Amino acid sequence: MNKVLRPIVFAGTSISHEDAKKILDVNVKYSRPVFRCDVQKAVKKGYNVIGIIDGIFFDKTAVAHKEIIKALKSGVIVVGGCSMGALRASELDTYGMIGVGKVYEWYRDGVIEADDEVAVATNPDTFEPVSNPMVNIRETFNAACDGGIIDKDTLNLLMGIAKRTHYIERTYFGIVKQSVKDSVLSSDAGDVLIKYCKEHEVDVKRSDAIAVLEKVKEILEQ
Repeated sequence: MNKVLRPIVFAGTSISHEDAKKILDVNVKYSRPVFRCDVQKAVKKGYNVIGIIDGIFFDKTAVAHKEIIKALKSGVIVVGGCSMGALRASELDTYGMIGVGKVYEWYRDGVIEADDEVAVATNPDTFEPVSNPMVNIRETFNAACDGGIIDKDTLNLLMGIAKRTHYIERTYFGIVKQSVKDSVLSSDAGDVLIKYCKEHEVDVKRSDAIAVLEKVKEILEQ
């Protein structure tokens, strides 16, 4: 007899539960971004397919490696990507955790290393983001450079400003405002770049969140 699969997905920042349900809805439990002990609790409740998209950063409550490893050793399928899921998958894929998406690959391959690449400030009640993740900012500015909105030297200076900005305060508007203050961009050029970012943001995290959901869906349909 095939084992009955019971899935739970931790999300809410990189993709809303409402949008996630449009991709994966059948018998899936959606929970807020993952905290310490959430994986352990989910396993105890009988969930045996766990998708990790979003989670808590820079805090003692972040999901522990050992609880994921324990889940994997007990036969639970754990899929990660996008944000906290990408970080933990890059660290635990050798234990059997399934990593998906660009951000996972970047961490796995050492293209990026710092946790703040995916961290954002969130609304404490809804977990919605109120800052922009560095991975999105980098790809959006790269696209702006490719599209002739900014040149390569300006791109490098903007990246420096973005990285020096604490992740809680990291927004396109704030970075561009600082670049105008530092004479990296003129006021008019800053307005053009802000408009570009609003209309053409490369949302890597959302794409990777969708990849996690699609991978969980694939597992459930096997």
